[in-house]
Amino acid sequence: MAGPAAVAAGHPLTLRAALDALAAGGNAFDAAVAAGFTAAVCEPTLSSLAGGGFLLAHPAGEDPVLHDFFVDAPGTGAPGTDAPGRDAPDAPSSHGEPVVIRFHGAEQTFHVGAASVAVPGCLTGYLHVHARHGRLDLADLVRPAARLARDGVVLGPGQAAVVRLLEPIMTWDAAGRARYGRGPDGAPFADDRTVRDERLAAFLDDVADGRRTSFADPDLAPALVADLAAQGGRLRVADLAAYRVVERDPLTVPLAGPAGGATLLTNPAPAFGGPLVADALTALAALPPERRGRCGDGARLVALADVLADLSARHRRSRGTTHVSIVDTDGNVAAMTTSNGSNSGVHLAGTGVMANNIMGEEDLHPAGPDAARPGTRIGSMMAPSVLVRDGRPTVVLGSGGSERIRSALTQVVAALVLDDLPLADAVHAPRLHVADGTVQLEPGVDPGALAALRAAWPVNAWDATDLYFGGVHAVDTAGGHVGDPRRGGVSGRYRRGAPPSEAVGGPEDVP
Repeated sequence: MAGPAAVAAGHPLTLRAALDALAAGGNAFDAAVAAGFTAAVCEPTLSSLAGGGFLLAHPAGEDPVLHDFFVDAPGTGAPGTDAPGRDAPDAPSSHGEPVVIRFHGAEQTFHVGAASVAVPGCLTGYLHVHARHGRLDLADLVRPAARLARDGVVLGPGQAAVVRLLEPIMTWDAAGRARYGRGPDGAPFADDRTVRDERLAAFLDDVADGRRTSFADPDLAPALVADLAAQGGRLRVADLAAYRVVERDPLTVPLAGPAGGATLLTNPAPAFGGPLVADALTALAALPPERRGRCGDGARLVALADVLADLSARHRRSRGTTHVSIVDTDGNVAAMTTSNGSNSGVHLAGTGVMANNIMGEEDLHPAGPDAARPGTRIGSMMAPSVLVRDGRPTVVLGSGGSERIRSALTQVVAALVLDDLPLADAVHAPRLHVADGTVQLEPGVDPGALAALRAAWPVNAWDATDLYFGGVHAVDTAGGHVGDPRRGGVSGRYRRGAPPSEAVGGPEDVP
């Protein structure tokens, strides 16, 4: 029986694009594609058509499938590629220029520039998902994003704050300086500033009209690659031509709780986020009830810290991510997480599209970037997931947040299955993350539970919630929806037959 559709996303305009696609008769996969193209305009610090990602699709009445459109290592066909990842046997090992970003009380070095660019996947991925599962014309899903790029979009406080944080990267080249640079008075990027890009709008129009089908198009690829190569880039025309979306069977994780059994479907290897979440949940569920405790009590905090710490030896991350969860009125569900890394700062020639810096993300290359053989898929922490519960609504969820993705998803799924919490309570519950032997803890924990945790672990208790702890945007097949406020999340609901202006309902919806 058809029920309400729901969407949770990381930006009001991303949410609106997905809801409008549903209201126009599209399904969950149309909505995800529309959201992806729009996020490339209004969430430019987190996603890009030249980034990579994953979409877990569970069509109603069909087997689920994980669409892997994450990035590949570049260098296919380059001289000397018998040495994995190297342009020549004596080529330098640099995969980007270092840029120091200053966070609150800490500094971190990012590697950016043309040498950090991996083979992009998002554009190919969106078109693949639309061809495989979509219902609406592609133009109807892309043109809203093109209009936003042309008419201008106010990024809002959340995205503007990240632009300011990443200012040296976002303003790396001339195109970035024009879009994200300081104002004439030298003031940093403002929350209410409007961003326009005619080149990006024209590129999106070409995609909508079918004139542009890939970065590998023969009238585009040579110029794009030549421009990157002139700046030290390793991307090759052969890389773009060889890129393919890979369809995988999701990783299946059986779980049990007081309200019945459940199965978590998540991102399988070669991604590592899903397997880490699976291991954490399995270990937590195997503990005796008195050691496992319940969400928010001392036993649970200690158990979570112990379990998550055990995973730290396998820690890797992918920094800038965004997520959208969707269920439509026919019961189709889609969970999509995308990333542009930390951004390379380099816009692909003539497109207005900023390239990723995944080859410069050292945490994704434990053996070093030069060990990545050209054409191989890079690993990722991203873990879009679907939680199928016996006798209960199915939950669609995922998170941004680099290495905190595993912590955030583990805690939300545990609260849903082991504690039978309502969806919103599970997302809003205080979280922890273990890093470098210390538990980072959100506020709101009971004092007695905090004392129990401090007796077992060093604890840094935060005085405010923060995007550091991830952003789990989640919906369920009963119409439940919650956008995680930690990352500016918004959510909305749509019932079949309602006009787009009525495609909202609830305290976290947008008009």
